[in-house]
Amino acid sequence: MAELNRLEIIASPEDTDIITAILALAVNHGWEEEDLPSGEVLFRVHSHNPQFCLELETELKSRLPGLELSLDMVPELNWVETWKEFFTPVEAGSRFLVLAPWMEAERATTTRIPIVIEPKTAFGTGHHATTALCLTALDNLYDQGRIRAGQRFFDLGTGSGILGIAAAKLGLVGQGVDVDILAVENALENRDINEVAPAALAVERGGLGAAENGPYDLVLANILAEPLMQMAPDLMNQVKRPGGCLVLSGILATQGEQVREAYAALGEPEVARQTEWISLVWKL
Repeated sequence: MAELNRLEIIASPEDTDIITAILALAVNHGWEEEDLPSGEVLFRVHSHNPQFCLELETELKSRLPGLELSLDMVPELNWVETWKEFFTPVEAGSRFLVLAPWMEAERATTTRIPIVIEPKTAFGTGHHATTALCLTALDNLYDQGRIRAGQRFFDLGTGSGILGIAAAKLGLVGQGVDVDILAVENALENRDINEVAPAALAVERGGLGAAENGPYDLVLANILAEPLMQMAPDLMNQVKRPGGCLVLSGILATQGEQVREAYAALGEPEVARQTEWISLVWKL
């Protein structure tokens, strides 16, 4: 029987928020969470990719050095069949609908723009609040005429490719990059499932330095607040001025002011919130 990598994390109540924030962006497909009799919380993350688990373990240890972690192997369940039990369509904004590949009937009958995402054990499926916030931001910008067909975009940390696919389906042309090769493979798979041409969405491994055609009309970055702040000067330079738009998410509401200060040169952003997460949108 095939096996999965399993990372277990035991956390004190005061550490659960930061762990949840890290996991939400790294493993948007979900994780197990259990309250222990001791008052601590047990998190379990599964992945086919051992390097993914090692990098996640390193990230968690760097943020919380005293964290109790263990990494081992467990028998693999039927991942797709499990997802079929829990995956539900996600409406975002007024025009997008996120679906799984087996939802042919929903795809055939929807009046929305379908975005089909193949569930993987290391990448998001569009259910997380930060993804929904970014899709809604795209929807609003399109309605306002701030983005339109033919414009160019850059999607930093593309993951499953969901935001780049959405932008391409609105007629924009751009590039999605991710540092994880498995994310790139997943984004390419999803690009093909959605029948988005490579010319409309180029996907490659890399970070901000891989931006080839900046400054862009639209820049998307749904990553953690800390790297967003670190990259602020270079990321701002990739946004076309005047007329460009910058959409940031992966930001907890409690981190919003810090991120806004890092991008103060762009003025005040529009802020949207869903649960404990926010998006920041600048229209230049």
